[in-house]
Amino acid sequence: MNIPDLEAFIAVVETGSIVAASCRLNLTQPGVTRRVQNLEASLGSSLLNRHSKPLRPTPAGETIYEQGRRVLRLTEDMKASVSPRGEVGGELRIGILPYLSETALAGPIDRLRGEFPSVALRVTSGWSPRLMQQVLRNELDAVALCLDEAVTPPAELAADDLGRQSVFVIASSRMEVPNPATLSDLSRFPWIMNENGCGFRASLAQRFEAERLPFHVAVEALSTELRMSLVARGLGLGMVTPMAYETSLWRAAVTVVDTVGIDLHLRAWLLRRPPDGRLARPIRAFREALAEGLDLSASAA
Repeated sequence: MNIPDLEAFIAVVETGSIVAASCRLNLTQPGVTRRVQNLEASLGSSLLNRHSKPLRPTPAGETIYEQGRRVLRLTEDMKASVSPRGEVGGELRIGILPYLSETALAGPIDRLRGEFPSVALRVTSGWSPRLMQQVLRNELDAVALCLDEAVTPPAELAADDLGRQSVFVIASSRMEVPNPATLSDLSRFPWIMNENGCGFRASLAQRFEAERLPFHVAVEALSTELRMSLVARGLGLGMVTPMAYETSLWRAAVTVVDTVGIDLHLRAWLLRRPPDGRLARPIRAFREALAEGLDLSASAA
């Protein structure tokens, strides 16, 4: 058994196919297949269920995958420990929810670049369900996302609670929205919302559904500034984070609507698969800076 064979097997498990693993490792498909077969021969056990699509590990393969991840992380740690200046290097793959990135990402990036200049930072933006799967498959080292307060992160992930996150309901004065407004009041108006997959949108939709009230999304748009401009023009109601509201060019053109009996909160988490190894310090720095940025955002609410 050797490290390249182990790397090939782990890549197949995480990508679900020989083709995708060959792209990740910059190898030919026969080369990846040969390395996986070498590993199986050295261990005397079949590690992949080759009849499943995507490819999945056998029970023995699941054990080797978890142990193999630790071996590769320890190998990276050993390389870092003999670095000429003792610097942490390599890649740090971060996934982050769009809401969190627009609220508090600048500070963490500045801190990482300042404290760990040899770390190549790779940032991916996505919705919480996708980010959760990516960190579980070891495609990302850590993810910052939001979950409903009734949802607990998976037990196999290390989880740092970053606190409750809130949003405002906003409207144009020309829409004559009651203020304060009940859920029934808000159901009479169209909405300008983030794309499907947004946790705040899903949480709001569930509240309308529970009360058997209509919830009509007139426009979907990823950009916060675009959504606020459409709200300012009276095309619908919107939701916005405190930080985005404070810094928006459209702030003076919209009104914050006080909501009655509607708790528009989610809980933010930083999730990662242990062990952190050589990335422990960069991940800790990212978490601390992100938590500080979110605290500043909360104080703006």
